[in-house]
Amino acid sequence: MSKELTRSPIRQDFIGLEKAKQHHVQRSLWRSIFIIATCTAAMVVNVTNTSSVSISLPTIEKDLNIKEEQLQWLVSAYSLSSGCFLLFFGRLADIYGRKKAFMIGTCSQVAFSLGCGFAQSGTTLVILRAFQGTGAAATIPSALGILAHAFPPSRMRSIAFATFAAGAPVGGAFGMIIGGVLTQITSTHWRSPFYLVAAMSALTGISGVISFDADVTSEEAVDWIGVSLITVGLVLILFVLGQGEVAPQGWKTPYIITLLIIGIIMVLLFLLWERHLEQGTDDPSRAPSAWRPPPLMSLSLWTRAKGRMAVILVIAFLNWSGFMSWSFWVQLYYQDYLLLTPIETMLRFIPMFVVGCLCNVLVAMFVGKLPLIIFAVSGTLLTASAAILFALIDPTVTYWAFGFPSAVLVVFGADFVYSSGTIFIAKIALPHERSVAGAMFQTMAQLGIAVGLAVSTLVFNIVVKNESADLGVTLNSASTNAPRSAQLKGYRSAQWTCASFALMGEYCKFGLI
Repeated sequence: MSKELTRSPIRQDFIGLEKAKQHHVQRSLWRSIFIIATCTAAMVVNVTNTSSVSISLPTIEKDLNIKEEQLQWLVSAYSLSSGCFLLFFGRLADIYGRKKAFMIGTCSQVAFSLGCGFAQSGTTLVILRAFQGTGAAATIPSALGILAHAFPPSRMRSIAFATFAAGAPVGGAFGMIIGGVLTQITSTHWRSPFYLVAAMSALTGISGVISFDADVTSEEAVDWIGVSLITVGLVLILFVLGQGEVAPQGWKTPYIITLLIIGIIMVLLFLLWERHLEQGTDDPSRAPSAWRPPPLMSLSLWTRAKGRMAVILVIAFLNWSGFMSWSFWVQLYYQDYLLLTPIETMLRFIPMFVVGCLCNVLVAMFVGKLPLIIFAVSGTLLTASAAILFALIDPTVTYWAFGFPSAVLVVFGADFVYSSGTIFIAKIALPHERSVAGAMFQTMAQLGIAVGLAVSTLVFNIVVKNESADLGVTLNSASTNAPRSAQLKGYRSAQWTCASFALMGEYCKFGLI
Protein backbone atom coordinates (compact mmCIF):
# COMPACT_ATOMS: atom_id res chain seq x y z
CA MET A 1 0.00 0.00 0.00
CA SER A 2 2.90 2.35 0.62
CA LYS A 3 3.83 2.07 -3.05
CA GLU A 4 0.34 3.11 -4.09
CA LEU A 5 0.40 6.07 -1.72
CA THR A 6 3.53 7.49 -3.35
CA ARG A 7 2.74 6.91 -7.00
CA SER A 8 1.93 10.49 -7.89
CA PRO A 9 2.96 13.78 -6.26
CA ILE A 10 -0.50 15.16 -6.93
CA ARG A 11 -2.12 12.19 -5.26
CA GLN A 12 0.26 12.38 -2.35
CA ASP A 13 -0.59 16.05 -1.86
CA PHE A 14 -4.28 15.28 -2.12
CA ILE A 15 -4.05 12.46 0.42
CA GLY A 16 -2.13 14.71 2.80
CA LEU A 17 -4.65 17.50 2.37
CA GLU A 18 -7.55 15.13 3.04
CA LYS A 19 -5.87 13.71 6.12
CA ALA A 20 -5.16 17.18 7.41
CA LYS A 21 -8.73 18.25 6.77
CA GLN A 22 -10.07 15.20 8.57
CA HIS A 23 -7.71 15.75 11.47
CA HIS A 24 -8.67 19.38 12.06
CA VAL A 25 -12.43 19.12 11.57
CA GLN A 26 -14.15 19.27 14.94
CA ARG A 27 -17.85 18.54 14.93
CA SER A 28 -20.48 17.97 17.58
CA LEU A 29 -22.18 14.64 18.14
CA TRP A 30 -25.42 16.03 16.73
CA ARG A 31 -23.72 17.14 13.55
CA SER A 32 -22.17 13.69 13.16
CA ILE A 33 -25.60 12.17 13.59
CA PHE A 34 -27.00 14.50 10.93
CA ILE A 35 -24.24 13.47 8.51
CA ILE A 36 -25.09 9.80 9.02
CA ALA A 37 -28.84 10.49 8.79
CA THR A 38 -28.45 12.48 5.56
CA CYS A 39 -26.33 9.83 3.84
CA THR A 40 -28.75 7.14 5.01
CA ALA A 41 -31.68 9.18 3.68
CA ALA A 42 -29.98 9.26 0.28
CA MET A 43 -29.88 5.46 0.30
CA VAL A 44 -33.52 5.31 1.39
CA VAL A 45 -34.49 7.55 -1.54
CA ASN A 46 -32.40 5.48 -3.93
CA VAL A 47 -34.05 2.16 -3.05
CA THR A 48 -37.51 3.74 -2.67
CA ASN A 49 -37.18 4.82 -6.29
CA THR A 50 -37.10 1.14 -7.24
CA SER A 51 -39.50 -0.47 -4.77
CA SER A 52 -42.26 2.13 -5.05
CA VAL A 53 -42.27 1.77 -8.84
CA SER A 54 -42.13 -2.01 -8.58
CA ILE A 55 -45.34 -2.24 -6.56
CA SER A 56 -47.04 0.25 -8.91
CA LEU A 57 -46.21 -1.68 -12.10
CA PRO A 58 -49.64 -3.27 -12.68
CA THR A 59 -51.34 0.12 -12.21
CA ILE A 60 -48.86 1.86 -14.53
CA GLU A 61 -49.31 -0.93 -17.08
CA LYS A 62 -53.05 -0.34 -17.25
CA ASP A 63 -52.93 3.46 -17.06
CA LEU A 64 -50.27 3.99 -19.76
CA ASN A 65 -51.06 0.84 -21.78
CA ILE A 66 -47.55 -0.59 -21.52
CA LYS A 67 -46.89 -4.13 -22.73
CA GLU A 68 -46.15 -6.57 -19.91
CA GLU A 69 -42.82 -7.63 -21.39
CA GLN A 70 -41.69 -3.97 -21.36
CA LEU A 71 -42.55 -3.42 -17.69
CA GLN A 72 -39.07 -4.41 -16.52
CA TRP A 73 -37.71 -1.29 -18.24
CA LEU A 74 -39.46 0.90 -15.67
CA VAL A 75 -37.16 -0.73 -13.10
CA SER A 76 -34.16 -1.49 -15.31
CA ALA A 77 -33.86 2.03 -16.79
CA TYR A 78 -33.12 3.43 -13.34
CA SER A 79 -30.61 0.68 -12.55
CA LEU A 80 -29.01 0.98 -15.98
CA SER A 81 -28.27 4.70 -15.79
CA SER A 82 -27.20 4.68 -12.16
CA GLY A 83 -24.99 1.65 -12.72
CA CYS A 84 -23.36 3.09 -15.82
CA PHE A 85 -22.54 6.50 -14.31
CA LEU A 86 -21.51 5.50 -10.78
CA LEU A 87 -17.78 5.27 -11.56
CA PHE A 88 -17.84 8.58 -13.42
CA PHE A 89 -19.62 10.51 -10.69
CA GLY A 90 -17.63 8.73 -8.01
CA ARG A 91 -14.43 9.94 -9.63
CA LEU A 92 -15.77 13.49 -10.04
CA ALA A 93 -16.76 13.48 -6.36
CA ASP A 94 -13.24 12.47 -5.31
CA ILE A 95 -11.71 15.26 -7.43
CA TYR A 96 -14.13 18.21 -7.29
CA GLY A 97 -15.84 17.58 -3.97
CA ARG A 98 -18.25 15.02 -2.59
CA LYS A 99 -20.62 17.60 -1.16
CA LYS A 100 -20.99 19.26 -4.57
CA ALA A 101 -21.63 15.91 -6.26
CA PHE A 102 -24.17 14.99 -3.59
CA MET A 103 -26.07 18.23 -4.05
CA ILE A 104 -26.11 17.90 -7.85
CA GLY A 105 -27.46 14.38 -7.46
CA THR A 106 -30.26 15.36 -5.08
CA CYS A 107 -31.30 18.27 -7.31
CA SER A 108 -31.43 15.89 -10.25
CA GLN A 109 -33.59 13.50 -8.23
CA VAL A 110 -36.02 16.28 -7.39
CA ALA A 111 -36.36 17.47 -10.99
CA PHE A 112 -36.75 14.09 -12.68
CA SER A 113 -38.96 12.61 -9.96
CA LEU A 114 -41.39 15.44 -10.60
CA GLY A 115 -41.06 14.79 -14.32
CA CYS A 116 -41.95 11.12 -13.82
CA GLY A 117 -45.04 12.17 -11.90
CA PHE A 118 -46.27 14.17 -14.90
CA ALA A 119 -45.34 11.60 -17.60
CA GLN A 120 -48.11 10.80 -20.08
CA SER A 121 -46.64 7.81 -21.90
CA GLY A 122 -44.62 4.71 -21.12
CA THR A 123 -41.71 5.85 -23.30
CA THR A 124 -41.50 9.21 -21.56
CA LEU A 125 -41.60 7.55 -18.16
CA VAL A 126 -38.78 5.14 -19.05
CA ILE A 127 -36.59 8.02 -20.30
CA LEU A 128 -37.22 10.08 -17.16
CA ARG A 129 -36.51 7.02 -15.02
CA ALA A 130 -33.12 6.78 -16.72
CA PHE A 131 -32.38 10.41 -15.87
CA GLN A 132 -33.53 9.74 -12.31
CA GLY A 133 -30.84 7.09 -12.10
CA THR A 134 -28.09 9.61 -12.87
CA GLY A 135 -29.06 11.43 -9.68
CA ALA A 136 -28.51 8.25 -7.66
CA ALA A 137 -25.19 7.74 -9.48
CA ALA A 138 -24.02 11.06 -8.02
CA THR A 139 -25.45 10.86 -4.50
CA ILE A 140 -24.61 7.29 -3.44
CA PRO A 141 -20.82 7.17 -4.08
CA SER A 142 -20.57 10.72 -2.71
CA ALA A 143 -22.36 9.64 0.47
CA LEU A 144 -20.00 6.68 0.89
CA GLY A 145 -16.99 8.95 0.43
CA ILE A 146 -18.40 11.50 2.87
CA LEU A 147 -18.90 8.85 5.55
CA ALA A 148 -15.44 7.36 5.03
CA HIS A 149 -13.86 10.83 5.25
CA ALA A 150 -15.92 12.02 8.22
CA PHE A 151 -15.39 8.93 10.37
CA PRO A 152 -11.91 7.38 10.59
CA PRO A 153 -11.68 3.64 11.37
CA SER A 154 -13.47 3.20 14.68
CA ARG A 155 -16.64 1.88 16.26
CA MET A 156 -18.39 5.03 15.03
CA ARG A 157 -17.48 4.25 11.44
CA SER A 158 -18.99 0.76 11.73
CA ILE A 159 -22.19 2.27 13.12
CA ALA A 160 -22.22 4.91 10.35
CA PHE A 161 -21.86 2.38 7.54
CA ALA A 162 -24.27 -0.10 9.09
CA THR A 163 -26.84 2.68 9.42
CA PHE A 164 -26.21 3.74 5.82
CA ALA A 165 -26.65 0.16 4.65
CA ALA A 166 -29.87 -0.07 6.66
CA GLY A 167 -31.22 2.55 4.27
CA ALA A 168 -31.57 -0.23 1.68
CA PRO A 169 -34.13 -2.38 3.52
CA VAL A 170 -35.79 0.72 4.98
CA GLY A 171 -36.08 2.20 1.50
CA GLY A 172 -37.31 -1.08 0.07
CA ALA A 173 -40.00 -1.46 2.70
CA PHE A 174 -40.86 2.24 2.73
CA GLY A 175 -41.26 2.25 -1.04
CA MET A 176 -43.43 -0.84 -0.94
CA ILE A 177 -45.59 0.37 1.97
CA ILE A 178 -46.02 4.01 1.01
CA GLY A 179 -46.03 3.23 -2.71
CA GLY A 180 -48.77 0.65 -2.27
CA VAL A 181 -50.90 2.91 -0.09
CA LEU A 182 -50.51 6.01 -2.27
CA THR A 183 -51.12 4.05 -5.47
CA GLN A 184 -54.38 2.67 -4.18
CA ILE A 185 -55.94 5.50 -2.18
CA THR A 186 -54.77 8.77 -3.81
CA SER A 187 -56.42 10.37 -6.80
CA THR A 188 -53.14 10.50 -8.72
CA HIS A 189 -52.47 6.79 -8.04
CA TRP A 190 -48.96 5.70 -9.23
CA ARG A 191 -47.85 9.32 -9.71
CA SER A 192 -48.04 10.09 -5.98
CA PRO A 193 -44.91 8.06 -5.00
CA PHE A 194 -42.86 10.12 -7.48
CA TYR A 195 -44.03 13.35 -5.87
CA LEU A 196 -43.12 11.93 -2.47
CA VAL A 197 -39.62 10.97 -3.66
CA ALA A 198 -39.14 14.51 -4.99
CA ALA A 199 -39.99 15.93 -1.57
CA MET A 200 -37.71 13.44 0.22
CA SER A 201 -34.83 14.30 -2.12
CA ALA A 202 -35.30 18.01 -1.48
CA LEU A 203 -35.18 17.52 2.30
CA THR A 204 -32.09 15.31 1.96
CA GLY A 205 -30.34 18.00 -0.07
CA ILE A 206 -31.15 20.70 2.49
CA SER A 207 -29.82 18.51 5.30
CA GLY A 208 -26.62 17.91 3.32
CA VAL A 209 -26.02 21.63 2.85
CA ILE A 210 -26.29 22.16 6.60
CA SER A 211 -24.42 19.13 7.96
CA PHE A 212 -21.68 18.11 5.51
CA ASP A 213 -18.09 19.25 5.92
CA ALA A 214 -16.60 21.61 3.35
CA ASP A 215 -15.29 19.91 0.22
CA VAL A 216 -11.70 18.78 -0.21
CA THR A 217 -10.78 19.16 -3.88
CA SER A 218 -7.90 18.01 -6.06
CA GLU A 219 -6.14 19.29 -9.20
CA GLU A 220 -6.14 15.86 -10.86
CA ALA A 221 -7.42 15.60 -14.42
CA VAL A 222 -10.46 13.48 -15.30
CA ASP A 223 -9.95 10.36 -17.39
CA TRP A 224 -12.48 11.32 -20.06
CA ILE A 225 -11.40 8.53 -22.40
CA GLY A 226 -12.02 5.97 -19.66
CA VAL A 227 -15.34 7.60 -18.79
CA SER A 228 -16.49 7.39 -22.41
CA LEU A 229 -15.40 3.78 -22.89
CA ILE A 230 -16.95 2.34 -19.74
CA THR A 231 -20.16 4.39 -19.93
CA VAL A 232 -20.89 3.51 -23.56
CA GLY A 233 -19.89 -0.11 -23.01
CA LEU A 234 -22.13 -0.60 -19.97
CA VAL A 235 -25.07 1.22 -21.57
CA LEU A 236 -24.92 -1.03 -24.64
CA ILE A 237 -24.56 -4.25 -22.64
CA LEU A 238 -27.37 -3.42 -20.22
CA PHE A 239 -29.61 -2.22 -23.06
CA VAL A 240 -29.12 -5.55 -24.83
CA LEU A 241 -29.88 -7.48 -21.64
CA GLY A 242 -33.14 -5.60 -21.23
CA GLN A 243 -34.18 -5.55 -24.90
CA GLY A 244 -32.93 -8.90 -26.19
CA GLU A 245 -36.04 -10.85 -25.26
CA VAL A 246 -38.54 -8.36 -26.77
CA ALA A 247 -36.59 -7.46 -29.94
CA PRO A 248 -38.28 -8.39 -33.26
CA GLN A 249 -36.25 -11.61 -33.64
CA GLY A 250 -35.34 -11.99 -29.98
CA TRP A 251 -31.66 -12.56 -29.24
CA LYS A 252 -31.04 -13.31 -32.93
CA THR A 253 -31.96 -9.75 -33.95
CA PRO A 254 -28.94 -8.27 -35.81
CA TYR A 255 -28.79 -5.02 -33.86
CA ILE A 256 -28.92 -6.91 -30.55
CA ILE A 257 -25.92 -9.04 -31.51
CA THR A 258 -24.03 -6.03 -32.90
CA LEU A 259 -24.59 -3.83 -29.85
CA LEU A 260 -23.60 -6.64 -27.49
CA ILE A 261 -20.31 -7.18 -29.33
CA ILE A 262 -19.57 -3.44 -29.40
CA GLY A 263 -20.40 -3.13 -25.69
CA ILE A 264 -18.05 -5.96 -24.73
CA ILE A 265 -15.26 -4.50 -26.87
CA MET A 266 -15.70 -1.08 -25.23
CA VAL A 267 -15.43 -2.59 -21.73
CA LEU A 268 -12.30 -4.53 -22.74
CA LEU A 269 -10.75 -1.36 -24.20
CA PHE A 270 -11.58 0.45 -20.95
CA LEU A 271 -9.72 -2.17 -18.91
CA LEU A 272 -6.68 -1.97 -21.21
CA TRP A 273 -6.71 1.84 -21.07
CA GLU A 274 -6.96 1.89 -17.27
CA ARG A 275 -4.07 -0.58 -17.04
CA HIS A 276 -2.00 1.69 -19.29
CA LEU A 277 -2.76 4.76 -17.15
CA GLU A 278 -2.07 2.95 -13.89
CA GLN A 279 1.31 1.73 -15.16
CA GLY A 280 2.10 5.33 -16.08
CA THR A 281 1.62 6.48 -12.49
CA ASP A 282 4.53 4.23 -11.48
CA ASP A 283 6.86 6.09 -13.84
CA PRO A 284 8.06 9.33 -12.16
CA SER A 285 9.32 10.65 -15.51
CA ARG A 286 5.78 10.78 -16.90
CA ALA A 287 4.13 13.89 -15.57
CA PRO A 288 0.30 13.77 -15.26
CA SER A 289 -1.55 15.72 -17.95
CA ALA A 290 -4.93 15.92 -19.64
CA TRP A 291 -3.83 13.02 -21.87
CA ARG A 292 -2.22 11.06 -19.04
CA PRO A 293 -4.66 11.51 -16.16
CA PRO A 294 -4.84 9.19 -13.16
CA PRO A 295 -7.01 6.17 -14.02
CA LEU A 296 -10.74 6.39 -13.51
CA MET A 297 -10.61 2.98 -11.82
CA SER A 298 -7.27 1.56 -10.77
CA LEU A 299 -7.30 -2.12 -11.65
CA SER A 300 -5.19 -2.74 -8.56
CA LEU A 301 -8.33 -1.99 -6.53
CA TRP A 302 -9.63 -5.42 -7.50
CA THR A 303 -6.57 -7.11 -6.01
CA ARG A 304 -6.68 -5.36 -2.63
CA ALA A 305 -6.65 -7.52 0.50
CA LYS A 306 -5.21 -10.45 -1.48
CA GLY A 307 -8.05 -10.39 -3.99
CA ARG A 308 -10.87 -10.34 -1.46
CA MET A 309 -11.98 -6.99 -2.88
CA ALA A 310 -12.85 -8.69 -6.19
CA VAL A 311 -14.57 -11.55 -4.40
CA ILE A 312 -16.86 -9.32 -2.33
CA LEU A 313 -17.74 -7.31 -5.45
CA VAL A 314 -18.77 -10.48 -7.29
CA ILE A 315 -20.79 -11.69 -4.30
CA ALA A 316 -22.56 -8.31 -4.13
CA PHE A 317 -23.39 -8.61 -7.85
CA LEU A 318 -24.89 -12.08 -7.45
CA ASN A 319 -26.74 -11.30 -4.22
CA TRP A 320 -28.46 -8.25 -5.64
CA SER A 321 -29.30 -10.17 -8.82
CA GLY A 322 -31.22 -12.65 -6.71
CA PHE A 323 -32.68 -10.23 -4.17
CA MET A 324 -34.10 -7.59 -6.52
CA SER A 325 -35.35 -10.18 -9.01
CA TRP A 326 -37.13 -11.93 -6.13
CA SER A 327 -38.84 -8.64 -5.22
CA PHE A 328 -39.87 -7.96 -8.82
CA TRP A 329 -41.47 -11.35 -9.40
CA VAL A 330 -43.06 -11.66 -5.97
CA GLN A 331 -44.99 -8.42 -6.29
CA LEU A 332 -46.15 -9.41 -9.81
CA TYR A 333 -47.19 -12.81 -8.46
CA TYR A 334 -49.26 -11.19 -5.73
CA GLN A 335 -50.93 -8.61 -7.97
CA ASP A 336 -51.15 -10.27 -11.39
CA TYR A 337 -51.62 -13.89 -10.34
CA LEU A 338 -53.37 -13.70 -6.94
CA LEU A 339 -55.05 -10.40 -7.95
CA LEU A 340 -54.27 -8.67 -4.65
CA THR A 341 -54.53 -4.89 -4.28
CA PRO A 342 -51.39 -2.75 -3.86
CA ILE A 343 -52.09 -2.39 -0.12
CA GLU A 344 -52.65 -6.13 0.34
CA THR A 345 -49.38 -6.72 -1.51
CA MET A 346 -47.57 -4.13 0.58
CA LEU A 347 -48.59 -5.79 3.83
CA ARG A 348 -46.88 -9.00 2.74
CA PHE A 349 -43.54 -7.20 2.40
CA ILE A 350 -43.50 -5.68 5.92
CA PRO A 351 -41.36 -8.52 7.40
CA MET A 352 -38.56 -7.45 5.05
CA PHE A 353 -38.46 -4.03 6.70
CA VAL A 354 -38.22 -5.37 10.25
CA VAL A 355 -35.65 -8.08 9.51
CA GLY A 356 -33.59 -5.77 7.31
CA CYS A 357 -33.13 -3.28 10.14
CA LEU A 358 -32.21 -6.08 12.57
CA CYS A 359 -29.64 -7.41 10.10
CA ASN A 360 -27.82 -4.09 10.03
CA VAL A 361 -27.88 -3.85 13.83
CA LEU A 362 -26.19 -7.27 13.94
CA VAL A 363 -23.56 -6.13 11.44
CA ALA A 364 -22.81 -2.99 13.47
CA MET A 365 -22.42 -5.11 16.61
CA PHE A 366 -20.30 -7.93 15.21
CA VAL A 367 -18.54 -6.68 12.05
CA GLY A 368 -15.32 -6.13 13.99
CA LYS A 369 -15.55 -9.48 15.78
CA LEU A 370 -16.51 -11.88 12.99
CA PRO A 371 -14.74 -12.49 9.66
CA LEU A 372 -16.34 -11.21 6.46
CA ILE A 373 -16.94 -14.77 5.22
CA ILE A 374 -19.49 -15.39 8.01
CA PHE A 375 -21.74 -12.60 6.75
CA ALA A 376 -21.30 -13.56 3.09
CA VAL A 377 -21.96 -17.28 3.53
CA SER A 378 -24.95 -16.99 5.85
CA GLY A 379 -26.49 -14.18 3.81
CA THR A 380 -26.29 -15.89 0.43
CA LEU A 381 -27.64 -19.18 1.78
CA LEU A 382 -30.65 -17.50 3.40
CA THR A 383 -31.45 -15.44 0.29
CA ALA A 384 -31.28 -18.59 -1.83
CA SER A 385 -33.62 -20.32 0.64
CA ALA A 386 -36.15 -17.49 0.28
CA ALA A 387 -36.20 -17.83 -3.51
CA ILE A 388 -36.52 -21.62 -3.27
CA LEU A 389 -39.56 -21.23 -1.00
CA PHE A 390 -41.30 -19.13 -3.66
CA ALA A 391 -40.19 -21.54 -6.38
CA LEU A 392 -42.10 -24.26 -4.51
CA ILE A 393 -45.07 -22.09 -3.50
CA ASP A 394 -48.59 -23.50 -3.43
CA PRO A 395 -51.11 -20.69 -4.21
CA THR A 396 -53.87 -22.48 -2.29
CA VAL A 397 -52.16 -22.41 1.12
CA THR A 398 -51.85 -19.55 3.59
CA TYR A 399 -49.32 -16.73 3.22
CA TRP A 400 -47.66 -17.87 6.45
CA ALA A 401 -46.52 -21.15 4.87
CA PHE A 402 -44.38 -19.76 2.04
CA GLY A 403 -44.73 -15.98 1.65
CA PHE A 404 -43.90 -14.98 5.23
CA PRO A 405 -40.75 -17.09 5.75
CA SER A 406 -39.54 -16.09 2.31
CA ALA A 407 -39.94 -12.37 3.10
CA VAL A 408 -38.06 -12.90 6.38
CA LEU A 409 -35.12 -14.76 4.83
CA VAL A 410 -34.57 -12.88 1.57
CA VAL A 411 -33.07 -9.72 3.08
CA PHE A 412 -30.22 -11.46 4.89
CA GLY A 413 -28.05 -11.80 1.80
CA ALA A 414 -28.52 -8.26 0.57
CA ASP A 415 -28.10 -6.64 3.98
CA PHE A 416 -25.31 -8.80 5.37
CA VAL A 417 -23.25 -8.47 2.20
CA TYR A 418 -24.06 -4.80 1.65
CA SER A 419 -23.35 -3.68 5.21
CA SER A 420 -20.19 -5.71 5.78
CA GLY A 421 -19.04 -5.12 2.22
CA THR A 422 -19.23 -1.33 2.38
CA ILE A 423 -17.40 -1.30 5.71
CA PHE A 424 -14.71 -3.61 4.30
CA ILE A 425 -14.23 -1.48 1.16
CA ALA A 426 -14.08 1.77 3.14
CA LYS A 427 -11.37 0.20 5.27
CA ILE A 428 -9.09 -0.87 2.43
CA ALA A 429 -9.69 2.05 0.03
CA LEU A 430 -7.14 4.87 -0.05
CA PRO A 431 -8.35 8.38 0.89
CA HIS A 432 -8.26 9.70 -2.69
CA GLU A 433 -10.38 6.83 -4.06
CA ARG A 434 -13.08 6.31 -1.44
CA SER A 435 -15.95 7.49 -3.62
CA VAL A 436 -14.66 5.48 -6.58
CA ALA A 437 -14.33 2.36 -4.42
CA GLY A 438 -17.88 2.88 -3.16
CA ALA A 439 -19.00 3.45 -6.75
CA MET A 440 -17.47 0.13 -7.80
CA PHE A 441 -19.49 -1.65 -5.11
CA GLN A 442 -22.66 0.17 -6.14
CA THR A 443 -21.97 -0.47 -9.83
CA MET A 444 -21.74 -4.21 -9.23
CA ALA A 445 -25.00 -4.13 -7.26
CA GLN A 446 -26.80 -2.11 -9.97
CA LEU A 447 -25.44 -4.35 -12.72
CA GLY A 448 -26.65 -7.29 -10.69
CA ILE A 449 -30.17 -5.84 -10.64
CA ALA A 450 -30.21 -5.31 -14.42
CA VAL A 451 -28.74 -8.74 -15.20
CA GLY A 452 -30.99 -10.49 -12.69
CA LEU A 453 -34.13 -8.91 -14.12
CA ALA A 454 -33.07 -9.60 -17.71
CA VAL A 455 -32.21 -13.26 -17.13
CA SER A 456 -35.23 -14.02 -14.94
CA THR A 457 -37.55 -12.28 -17.44
CA LEU A 458 -36.05 -14.38 -20.24
CA VAL A 459 -36.64 -17.55 -18.23
CA PHE A 460 -40.20 -16.50 -17.32
CA ASN A 461 -41.15 -15.76 -20.94
CA ILE A 462 -39.64 -18.97 -22.30
CA VAL A 463 -41.38 -21.13 -19.71
CA VAL A 464 -44.77 -19.42 -20.15
CA LYS A 465 -44.59 -19.72 -23.96
CA ASN A 466 -43.53 -23.37 -23.91
CA GLU A 467 -46.08 -24.34 -21.27
CA SER A 468 -48.87 -22.51 -23.13
CA ALA A 469 -47.90 -24.23 -26.37
CA ASP A 470 -48.04 -27.63 -24.64
CA LEU A 471 -51.58 -26.75 -23.55
CA GLY A 472 -52.54 -25.77 -27.11
CA VAL A 473 -52.77 -22.01 -26.42
CA THR A 474 -51.28 -19.47 -28.84
CA LEU A 475 -50.25 -16.39 -26.88
CA ASN A 476 -51.05 -12.88 -28.03
CA SER A 477 -48.31 -10.22 -28.17
CA ALA A 478 -48.90 -9.20 -24.56
CA SER A 479 -49.14 -12.79 -23.27
CA THR A 480 -52.31 -11.79 -21.41
CA ASN A 481 -54.12 -14.98 -22.45
CA ALA A 482 -51.56 -17.35 -20.93
CA PRO A 483 -53.19 -20.15 -18.89
CA ARG A 484 -52.88 -19.69 -15.14
CA SER A 485 -50.94 -22.93 -14.84
CA ALA A 486 -48.40 -21.59 -17.35
CA GLN A 487 -48.13 -18.31 -15.46
CA LEU A 488 -47.52 -20.12 -12.17
CA LYS A 489 -44.82 -22.27 -13.72
CA GLY A 490 -43.24 -19.10 -15.11
CA TYR A 491 -43.18 -17.44 -11.68
CA ARG A 492 -41.68 -20.55 -10.14
CA SER A 493 -39.00 -20.77 -12.82
CA ALA A 494 -38.10 -17.10 -12.34
CA GLN A 495 -37.63 -17.79 -8.62
CA TRP A 496 -35.40 -20.78 -9.36
CA THR A 497 -33.31 -18.34 -11.38
CA CYS A 498 -33.12 -15.98 -8.39
CA ALA A 499 -32.00 -18.86 -6.18
CA SER A 500 -29.32 -19.78 -8.71
CA PHE A 501 -27.80 -16.30 -8.53
CA ALA A 502 -27.59 -16.46 -4.74
CA LEU A 503 -26.12 -19.98 -4.79
CA MET A 504 -23.46 -18.90 -7.28
CA GLY A 505 -22.51 -16.23 -4.74
CA GLU A 506 -22.11 -19.03 -2.21
CA TYR A 507 -19.44 -20.66 -4.39
CA CYS A 508 -17.40 -17.44 -4.21
CA LYS A 509 -16.98 -17.79 -0.45
CA PHE A 510 -13.67 -19.63 -0.78
CA GLY A 511 -12.06 -16.45 -2.07
CA LEU A 512 -12.69 -14.78 1.32
CA ILE A 513 -10.87 -17.40 3.37
